[in-house]
Amino acid sequence: MRFVDTFGPESPVSEPFLITESPSARRVWAVGPLMRAVADTLAARFNPVTVRGEVSGFSRAASGHCYFSLKDDTGQVRCALFRRSAEQLSFAPRDGQVVEALGKLDVYGPRGDLQLIVDSLKPAGQGALFEQFLRLKGELEAEGLFDPARKRPLPSQPRSIGVVTSLGAAALRDVVTALRRRVPHVPVVIYPSAVQGAQAPAELCSALQAAYGRHAATGECDVLLLVRGGGSLEDLWSFNDETLVRTVARAPMPVVCGVGHETDFTLADFVADLRAPTPTAAAELCAPAREQRLGELAYLQERLREGAWTGIDQRAQRLDRLAQRLGRPSARLHASRQTLTGLQHRLQGSLQLAAQRERHRLLVLQSALPVAVRRTLEQRAQRLQRNEAALGLLDPRLVLERGYAFLTDAQGLAISRASQAVPGQALRATLADGELGLTVNR
Repeated sequence: MRFVDTFGPESPVSEPFLITESPSARRVWAVGPLMRAVADTLAARFNPVTVRGEVSGFSRAASGHCYFSLKDDTGQVRCALFRRSAEQLSFAPRDGQVVEALGKLDVYGPRGDLQLIVDSLKPAGQGALFEQFLRLKGELEAEGLFDPARKRPLPSQPRSIGVVTSLGAAALRDVVTALRRRVPHVPVVIYPSAVQGAQAPAELCSALQAAYGRHAATGECDVLLLVRGGGSLEDLWSFNDETLVRTVARAPMPVVCGVGHETDFTLADFVADLRAPTPTAAAELCAPAREQRLGELAYLQERLREGAWTGIDQRAQRLDRLAQRLGRPSARLHASRQTLTGLQHRLQGSLQLAAQRERHRLLVLQSALPVAVRRTLEQRAQRLQRNEAALGLLDPRLVLERGYAFLTDAQGLAISRASQAVPGQALRATLADGELGLTVNR
C-alpha cells in the first residue's frame, strides 16, 4: 500500500486517497505514523499558507505562547503562535478582530487536532461582532452613559454585598472564597442568572431589577458585583446587550463589573461604577481585607491612646503652672489686703484733694460775684438810657414843636391828604400847645 498525493491544478480529486495493491496486502496504520503522514501531506500541498479569519478565544500562556482560533461563517481552525513569533507582533490581537495569519498547517499528534502554526499575523479588519460592539459603544457613550462623572465611590464598609452571576459558574466560587477570606462578617446575597446564551441578557436584567427592588425596600446590598469568568467575544456577548447596559446604568447602588480576564472588555465594564480585571479582583475591590481593617483599627487605637496620654500630660503641666501662679492662699489674701489698703488711701487722698479744689473754686466765685453783679447792672443802666434816648426821638410832639399840625376828622381819623377832606367838613388840628377846630372852605 502506498499513500498518493493527488492534489494539483489538473486533478479532479479533492483529497488524498490510498491505493492498495490487493486486499491481502492492506496495511494497518498505527495512529502516530498516520498523523505524521497526514501532516506531511498537508505540508507538501498547502504550506506555507495564509488564512484570513476572525480571532476567537485568544489567550497568552505563561510560557509566552499564544493560542486562539480563526473562524468564519463556515468553519474554524485552531492556531498556535509561539513566543518568538508573538514577540515580533506590532499589535495586540483581540477577540473579534479579523486577521491574516501566515503559517504552516500541522496535525497535533497527541490529540489528533488540525492546527495552524502561525509565523506572522497582521490585522485585516474588524469582525462583525466587534464592529457591532464598537457601534453600540459609540452610541451609548454619546448619551453620556460612560461619563466618569456618573461613577460613584464604593462604600468603605459595606453592610452587605450582592452578586449577580450563574450559580454554577467558577466565578461565583472565586468571589465567595475571596469575600469569605476578606470579610467573613459581611452577608453575601446571590442573585442567580445565566451568563451566556440567548436567554442570558433577559435573566441578567431580571436579576439586577430584583437586587434594585430589595435595595429600595430594605437597603440590602450597599454594592453589587456583576461577574463571570473569561471566554471568547461570543461567550461574553451577553454583557454587551444594550438593555443590560441601560439597566446597569439605573443601579441605585455602586456596581462593580468583573467579567472575563484582564484583557476582556464589555460594555457593562464601561457603564459600571468600577471595572475589575477578574471576578476575584471585583470581590477584593469592594471588600478590604479583614487584616487590613484590623490593622487600621489597631493604628487608630494607638493614636487614641497616644492622644489621651498627651492630653493628660498637657493638662498636668498647665495645672502645675496654675498652681505656681496661685501660690499659698494666705499669701494671696495678704497681697489682696495690701492692695485694698493702698486703694483706700488713694481714694481718701483723691477725695480730700477734690474737696480742696472745689473750696478754692467757691472762694474765687464768691469774690468775683459782686464785681460781676455791679458790672452787669451798669451795662443794663447804660442800655436803658440809650433806649430812652432813641424812644424820645420818636415822640410826635417834637415834630409839632417845629410848626407842624396833626389833622383829624370828627371821628378822630387822621387826615394826611387833601383828597380826604371835602368843603364844609369840620376838622381838628393838634398843635404843640393845644387843639383848634377848623372848617374846610375848598
